[in-house]
Amino acid sequence: MKYQLVVQFQASSPDDFDELIAFEESLQDRMGESALVDGHDFGSGEHNIFVLTDHPATSFEHVQEVAQKIHPKQRMRVAYRGVTADEFHILWPPNLREFKIA
Repeated sequence: MKYQLVVQFQASSPDDFDELIAFEESLQDRMGESALVDGHDFGSGEHNIFVLTDHPATSFEHVQEVAQKIHPKQRMRVAYRGVTADEFHILWPPNLREFKIA
């Protein structure tokens, strides 16, 4: 896979970890064979789900579908980069100017 897609949520309580796992499992079900949910991290006030994909735009559509069902009001940030690159290309929200992993 050529790209790493990162789905990031703010984390403020231990209950957020359970929601992260539920989101990650639902995302893997939705992605099927088109991408690989490659794990997560949790800490520094945020949690991230990592997805390996050859088609970041299509994978982002799947992320949006899962988010609508599981976290319709939750604010998320989504960006991708080449697996060997440092610079992220922001997909969501459209007005976000910087994306980083803490």
